[in-house]
Amino acid sequence: MTAIVDFLNSILWGYVLVYGLLAVGVFFTIRLGFLQFVNFGEMVRAIRGSRESDVHGISPFQALCTSLASRVGTGNLAGVAVALYLGGAGAIFWMWMVALVGMATGYAESTLAQLYKVRDGKGQYRGGPAVYIAKGLKAPWAAAIFAVCLIISFGLVFNAVQANSIADAMEGAFGAPKLGVGVVIAALAGIVIFGGLRKIVRFAEFVVPFMAGAYVLLALGVMAMNITEVPGILTMIVKSAFGLEEAAGGAAGSVTAAMLNGIKRGLFSNEAGMGSAPNIAATATPAPHHPSSQGLVQAFGVFVDTIIICTATAVMILLAGVLEPGSGITGTQLTQQAMEVHLGEFGGYFIAVAILFFAFTSIVANYTYAENALIYLKGGSTLGLTLLRLAALAMVIWGGYEAVVTVFNAADASMGLMAAINLVAIVLLSGTVAKLTKDYLAQRKEGLVPHFKSKDYPELHEKIDSNIWH
Repeated sequence: MTAIVDFLNSILWGYVLVYGLLAVGVFFTIRLGFLQFVNFGEMVRAIRGSRESDVHGISPFQALCTSLASRVGTGNLAGVAVALYLGGAGAIFWMWMVALVGMATGYAESTLAQLYKVRDGKGQYRGGPAVYIAKGLKAPWAAAIFAVCLIISFGLVFNAVQANSIADAMEGAFGAPKLGVGVVIAALAGIVIFGGLRKIVRFAEFVVPFMAGAYVLLALGVMAMNITEVPGILTMIVKSAFGLEEAAGGAAGSVTAAMLNGIKRGLFSNEAGMGSAPNIAATATPAPHHPSSQGLVQAFGVFVDTIIICTATAVMILLAGVLEPGSGITGTQLTQQAMEVHLGEFGGYFIAVAILFFAFTSIVANYTYAENALIYLKGGSTLGLTLLRLAALAMVIWGGYEAVVTVFNAADASMGLMAAINLVAIVLLSGTVAKLTKDYLAQRKEGLVPHFKSKDYPELHEKIDSNIWH
């Protein structure tokens, strides 16, 4: 099994995705007229008016919080530390690059998810890459493969990753046994997961703004205390990315190591292009009534995840001076050590609690993606959903005591398969994304509230649900 996982990772991450992710991000950035930079204010505007919902869908703000619950997890704390340890300070620069171009990718996939969404048997909006691959590309076989990969990745493997980080943090801070932590987390997650989609999004809407805000405020406090050193740290990150300065940690001065680990951990954190966030984006009631509005909201989520939260973690670790190549101290333990340097014993406890909140919300949000995929595969019966929920919770317990390297490697392989399928699909559907974007921005320029008119898209009449987009 280990040999198979390693082979998949060597192919996907050594050749396909490292360059494919950046290429697709650059492609959409150019094709959409540098949307994420020129229209950044429109992203903020879309979020400010995103509290509306109806009986069929959740609000765009709830969709953003749920996608952030999945994005903002171990990748922002443990993942950043792994990137620094293996790739040096320059890895953070490549995380930034993945996020900046990934905002365009994230916009494209969530816009498509909104456009092609359908209603399930209960009248709720459902959709995501599986639906837009099946409807937009007329390739149900590829959609089915994607849905299976999504269930394996988000329903199972990624929950083990999140649980592993929680158990690691609790053992380091409080000496709690890992297996016991896994069982407790599974029990608490079960209470939320068995409540269904609307209970999960209400939970995310309450917890995510609080946890992200508290973490960023603490990070700003640490940077303020070391303000004279911050510019030097940021300069070192940029120089190390190009081998112009010996990197702190990792393969010193290695541009390849910095790029590879930065891109891998960047994607794991912000998920742009992976095909995960579109599953929750499709369930939202768009405000305004146009597919691009939810795309803009989700693109902003990529920015928050990586440019703000991951950078905060990286700067705190580099300021602490605890990064030592070959020491074996990485992941959650490295982040905890850094915080203890800045804040004493409280720092270690704070990171443990932050990991608990970040990773726990990721577990419940990840489950919603897997449930969406199972419903697409016609497995959304009471029995099917119950089996999925039990399997997800079992993986939480397993992840609590499994070795971190094993868990991360499995996550890389499953994530890579998903991303490869999704990237091909969104590129093939890029013409539709470009037309929707031009339409949305043109209406804004005229001073109108953007409204999708299906009559302007005759090529989509057989592919979208006219009852939703009447």
